Amino acid sequence: MYLHAVAGIMEYRAPELRQVNVTRYVTPLREGGSMPAIAEADDEFLYVLKFRGAGQGSKALIAEIIGGEIARLLGLKVPEIVFANLDEAFGRTEPDEEIQDLLKASLGMNLGLHYLSGSITFDPAVTKVDPVTASKVVWLDSLLLNVDRTSRNTNMLLWNKELWLIDHGAALYFHHAWRNWEEQAAKPFTHIKDHVLLPFATELEKLDVALRQHLTMERIEAIVSLLPDEWLVKESPFGSPDEHRKAYIHYLSSRLANSAAFVKEAVHARGSLI
Repeated sequence: MYLHAVAGIMEYRAPELRQVNVTRYVTPLREGGSMPAIAEADDEFLYVLKFRGAGQGSKALIAEIIGGEIARLLGLKVPEIVFANLDEAFGRTEPDEEIQDLLKASLGMNLGLHYLSGSITFDPAVTKVDPVTASKVVWLDSLLLNVDRTSRNTNMLLWNKELWLIDHGAALYFHHAWRNWEEQAAKPFTHIKDHVLLPFATELEKLDVALRQHLTMERIEAIVSLLPDEWLVKESPFGSPDEHRKAYIHYLSSRLANSAAFVKEAVHARGSLI
């Protein structure tokens, strides 16, 4: 009970993602190769839209859902994630040919994250993060093999004086090829040495038990079940979308069972910093 209280884990709710229809392309966010954009949907909210037709395809969207919803389950702040449908007529008037090609390649189901208007990029030199939150984020990114939460690119925002996690598209990088993925589940995550919050993550070993207990098989299955079939069929090494989902569930379950390896690596890496 003490560890759950310290971890700040909230009462469990099975995840559900709303579906919206994109109505207006507002402006591109020319960051990296994925070319996300700010767009408006038929619920009149703005979203950071991530396209299935971008460089890493649906794999980045899959990592975004799994990473974002596990983070939320562990009590971390993540913008609402929605399925964002692109109609065939959308974007016909877009003058930029590169953007128009991206929109044409992304017809159907894409992904949106609620746009946090007025947020600012997290700067570790300005804002200190409490040890429990820092440890939870480091634990999460070790679990998910997230290489993209460094001082150069923190992928965190400050909004309403709270820390929000964004952009988990680079996590689970093994799934771009699915080579030796079962072996990967048992290995430490050496890239954790570059994590922007590692210096503040003093509670990793204390929190490991509570976080593992909260992330049960049932809850992993509920998150993975959100993945649409159409994201799981292109260039898939599996016979069906259900087999593909089972592979994610098996990987995450095995990764959790071997959490001692990635926690030990993170603790060792932190020790080298101080």
